[in-house]
Amino acid sequence: MEDDFYASIKLISGEEIFARVMPCVQKNNFTLLLNNPVTFSEIKSRNGVTGYKIEPWLKTNYEDMLIISMEKVVTMSETTDAEIIEMHQSFVNKFYSMRNKKIKGENITKKMGYLGTIRDAKNTLEKIYKISPDVDIHKDN
Repeated sequence: MEDDFYASIKLISGEEIFARVMPCVQKNNFTLLLNNPVTFSEIKSRNGVTGYKIEPWLKTNYEDMLIISMEKVVTMSETTDAEIIEMHQSFVNKFYSMRNKKIKGENITKKMGYLGTIRDAKNTLEKIYKISPDVDIHKDN
């Protein structure tokens, strides 16, 4: 294994991702170990100011390390741009600290609407609309 570096990667699918990359070779199979891969989208405001929107590459996965085969890569360019690297690191720190709070349940409160079970909600709605629980509301009259 070699040293890791930051890089922009263009995949054969057309996706462009940015990550800290560590190349790996195992039995003539060249792969990349990606640490916290993200996508950057350029955003332009009405007054012409340009910024970036950063999102996790995989939206349904919270793994911070992913492996990708070099067969899926069109091109890869190492970056030493301190501003881009800082944006990536800042996003990763904020994203994972928020995720860890959500996993621990620190963000869920009764004030947010987390009050009980579906059965409790059903009973409350039936009381509001004065529907008897034994009346079939789906039955045609």
